Amino acid sequence: MEQTEKTSVALVTGASRGLGAALALELARDHHVVAVARTVGGLEELDDQIKSIGGSATLAPMDICLPEAMAQLCRSIYDRWGTLSVWAHTAVHAAPLTPASHVDAKDWSKSVATNVSAMGHLVPYIAPLLGRNGQALFFDDPGAPAAKFFASYGATKAAQIAMARSWAAETVNTGPRVHVMTPNPMPTATRARFFPGEDRTPLADPGAEARRLLAEIA
Repeated sequence: MEQTEKTSVALVTGASRGLGAALALELARDHHVVAVARTVGGLEELDDQIKSIGGSATLAPMDICLPEAMAQLCRSIYDRWGTLSVWAHTAVHAAPLTPASHVDAKDWSKSVATNVSAMGHLVPYIAPLLGRNGQALFFDDPGAPAAKFFASYGATKAAQIAMARSWAAETVNTGPRVHVMTPNPMPTATRARFFPGEDRTPLADPGAEARRLLAEIA
């Protein structure tokens, strides 16, 4: 990994676009950012943006669903910096909308793997890096679980947030500080899959949302 003079390190999982990219860019103002995503092009674009504001990043093009890859990444973070200040988790699989009775088995499996099962190794691997004073950020989507046609995404996103809330309750006195945050609707690629043709004018800018959310934990 690239050496950096910055001692505060932020890990963003799902950093190649949308809120994840916006958070990574904002965090890069005072952190070295480790940016994780499967989309190499998106990570390279993010890196250019981070450099343009004088920040630095380590790009980690990998799949969060692979425990071995994430274990290696976390070990590399420990060997280089010893600790993390922030972990922002925005990676998600947004399965196509469909009636519950027509859920595609492949999409269901991918939703479970990305939105739920990955939490089973990410949290144990990353928690020691955060220690007592680090902060973990998760992002709720409260309208999806109860909405029609959201069976795959809604169920698995709700499970992810349930684990995050449990971790938050467990660490109130010991740290790290775990936050479950609710972004305003944004014109992201994920939302476009769910609401094609929607008037995106009223939606919140991801950069503005990143600043608002990070200000809540400052």
